[in-house]
Amino acid sequence: QVQLVESGGGLVQAGGSLTLSCAASARTVSTYAMGWFRQAPGKEREFVAAMTWSAGTTYYADSIKGRFTISRDNAKNTVYLQMNGLKPEDTAVYYCATHPQVHQILGGTPGYWGQGTQVTVSS
Repeated sequence: QVQLVESGGGLVQAGGSLTLSCAASARTVSTYAMGWFRQAPGKEREFVAAMTWSAGTTYYADSIKGRFTISRDNAKNTVYLQMNGLKPEDTAVYYCATHPQVHQILGGTPGYWGQGTQVTVSS
């Protein structure tokens, strides 16, 4: 069973930065794709970013492209989401997700989810 634990959320002013972390419990995820989603109040969960573990190929939602960066540390089974230039509309619960195939993450069906971490951006 894969467990994902996010950390790093919090309250930040518009224009500020935060870095989210997601630690995976199982070493099998060293060959899995990993990604981030978010869900704002009253809205559906949406894709934010994803990365393959082997090739390091990255994917981003248009709404955050150029402001957010996904990266990973294979030795620590950890994926990060560096968020710069935060806007009030980035306020949401951010979820980490993983699946052996990146297309499952891109399609919104990763199989394994973290518990989420709250990011609040004040104007």
